[in-house]
Amino acid sequence: MKIALLGYGKMGKEIEKISIERGHSISVIIDKEDDVKSLIDSDVAINFSTPSSAVSNIKLALDSSIPIISGTTGWLENYNEIVEYSKNTETSFMYASNYSLGVNLFFELNKKLTSLLNKHDQYKIALQEIHHTEKIDKPSGTALTLVEDIIKGTDYKNWSFKNNTNKTIKMESVRENNVPGTHKVKYDSEIDSIEITHTAHSRKGFALGAVVAAEWIIDKKGVFNMTDMINDTNLKL
Repeated sequence: MKIALLGYGKMGKEIEKISIERGHSISVIIDKEDDVKSLIDSDVAINFSTPSSAVSNIKLALDSSIPIISGTTGWLENYNEIVEYSKNTETSFMYASNYSLGVNLFFELNKKLTSLLNKHDQYKIALQEIHHTEKIDKPSGTALTLVEDIIKGTDYKNWSFKNNTNKTIKMESVRENNVPGTHKVKYDSEIDSIEITHTAHSRKGFALGAVVAAEWIIDKKGVFNMTDMINDTNLKL
């Protein structure tokens, strides 16, 4: 499989390493100001570029009729536009805020805990995410997925960096050196607290998931997410 790598930061380099380990090749690398008009010599594209270049990179792949896996966060105001663009070009597209299998299991655990505690209104919910100092967007896409799943299953209406009320979930974003990603969901009452936490020890899990997703999407048509892939009984890790 020939992979077009869009974005060549720390994640891009880890994806390159794992792709080669799994027997694939990197057909082209696009980073920062590189001006590439087409990806026709590639089988699939993986995008971990900056939020500002994500939309143009995704469209480049779709215009080239190349399925694309995107893990860049911070651009989702354009998500519906990309979904329509994918449909119009009849080219496959997958977005996930996090490609780690462990994180996606954590998403399911978060939904389950939310459903169990929804009727116990003595608990207030707060989220914390910690990432490396190079991460641009706040909060992380993973934290947004967690909080959106909570809002869907409760009476909470939104989240805030400032307030924690009966209708607002408190969010905290911390940036520290050399932290791949830690996410914590906390249910707090006067008598006790319940917490679930996912801590990434390296970027390898994110990169491996993205490469597996690229392998999975090759022969498919449509717009997908990680749930689609994980629930596929034919999935090969």
